Amino acid sequence: MPDQLRIAFAQINPIVGDVQGNADKVRAARAEAAKQGADLVLFGELVLAGYPPEDLVLKPAFQDACRDAAGALAAETADGGPAMLVTTPWVDDGKLYNAVLLLDQGAIQAARYKVDLPNYSVFDEKRVFATGPMPGPINFRDVRIGVPICEDIWSPGVVECLEETGAELLLVPNGSPFEVDKPDVRLNHVVGRVTESGLPLVYVNQVGGQDELAFDGASFVVNADRTLALQMESWTESLVVTQWTRGADGGWVCAPGLVAPPPDRSEQIYQAAMVALRDYVNKNGFPGVLIGLSGGIDSAISAAIAVDALGAERVHCVMMPSPYTSQESLDDAQGVVDAMKMPYDTISIGPAMQAFDQMLAHAFTGKNADTTEENIQARSRGLTLMALSNKFGHMVLSTGNKSEMSVGYATLYGDMCGGYNVLKDMYKTTVFAISKWRNENKPASGLGADGVVIPWNIINKPPTAELRPDQKDEDSLPPYDKLDDILYCFVEDEMRVEEVVARGHDIDTVKRIWRLVDIAEYKRRQAPPGVKISARAFGKDRRYPITNSFRRYVAS
Repeated sequence: MPDQLRIAFAQINPIVGDVQGNADKVRAARAEAAKQGADLVLFGELVLAGYPPEDLVLKPAFQDACRDAAGALAAETADGGPAMLVTTPWVDDGKLYNAVLLLDQGAIQAARYKVDLPNYSVFDEKRVFATGPMPGPINFRDVRIGVPICEDIWSPGVVECLEETGAELLLVPNGSPFEVDKPDVRLNHVVGRVTESGLPLVYVNQVGGQDELAFDGASFVVNADRTLALQMESWTESLVVTQWTRGADGGWVCAPGLVAPPPDRSEQIYQAAMVALRDYVNKNGFPGVLIGLSGGIDSAISAAIAVDALGAERVHCVMMPSPYTSQESLDDAQGVVDAMKMPYDTISIGPAMQAFDQMLAHAFTGKNADTTEENIQARSRGLTLMALSNKFGHMVLSTGNKSEMSVGYATLYGDMCGGYNVLKDMYKTTVFAISKWRNENKPASGLGADGVVIPWNIINKPPTAELRPDQKDEDSLPPYDKLDDILYCFVEDEMRVEEVVARGHDIDTVKRIWRLVDIAEYKRRQAPPGVKISARAFGKDRRYPITNSFRRYVAS
């Protein structure tokens, strides 16, 4: 019976659907682990498919590709090098499972299937996978290893079964998307399972961006005494080989290793946006992004995130002034460009506004100017950006924040035009916070400039869309600190009107905001994807009907 093990944890960034490329990443990790003398390599959830693969796993051809890749990797372990715990969709007796396979000595030695399939928030695994049977441990070279998969450790059942059937340690592959404060939630669940089972637990998470999800990695090990033996860096691919020793009591202990300090809140959010955008652009093959730069804080911080993600040369900014654009905004936009050294053009939308005035003059006879003309400005800018995108191939990055998306303070086919939005799940107060953070910090792996990248005047001046003379956002909306608190109550916490009022808000304002949130659902349904930051992002997290006659907010 062995008393020493060297286990490698591969925190890597797979691409959904790129089975061959993902298998090559697995090979590269195994080769590096072999150099460091590892006996076994553990990967994140569904590493061959990429996570989450959604309905892609229902394609028989995709299932075949995953099976072929797993078979090829298994054959390569005949070289005497490390074994691997590789995760993949797997068909067994006509059922499709979310599986982990032990590949060793040239063959697939064992398979275990995920039991607890999440079907909440962004997850739809019951839609595509069959529920696996309660698992027993895998015998790996006379060590009994429990391999629960991700959600299997969020409640006691699977771990209890593994402990009762003789598991000696728990190795857990994960595809756990980022949201603010989630690292603490994961650790609390793991400590709960360790306390109940008396077994050490390894938590290996993937890293990178996949559509609206960001994966922060942050893999870790908790020993049976509940001490944190290892905490890997967040937001970066890495491989760590750990040394395990069987103690006098027969239990396994991981030797202490790197314990990376957790990022603070603003850094977590900024890194999530940066990594998600980088992978969305690169994995989908865009040459770069195109941003309408207004001189306001939303477009400025979007540009900063884009430059840090992609490099300044891949971020093309366009200032599109109207007759209502102030010189201050022009100067501030130029300050952003100068600080980040991005390609930059100025294209006036004045001629487009005049053309629409002439085109619609007869139809609008006798009507006063209103939001229609304001929306024409926004749509002229959207049309300009989309024309540039079509001509040169860059993806338009829209810049609306969660506060605006919540209440519909955005123009369909105007400022909502775009292929992605890094601010979609950030309230305006969060936008201010991360803008200040970026001026004082440069993120790890960021490709942008050091120092101040957003002129402080942009952060300090009152927000405005500049669609009419002297316009300010607070002409139409409550101050953002109050608005965002009300929105958080409704969107994240689903609170009643009276509960929100009890926090000190005016009842008429609260009712008005509830109504605005309700009637803007049709706009949000047509918004571009954007990175999930909070526990309740718009999109898969919050699925409300567009046609909705529930009007409880009108009650006193």
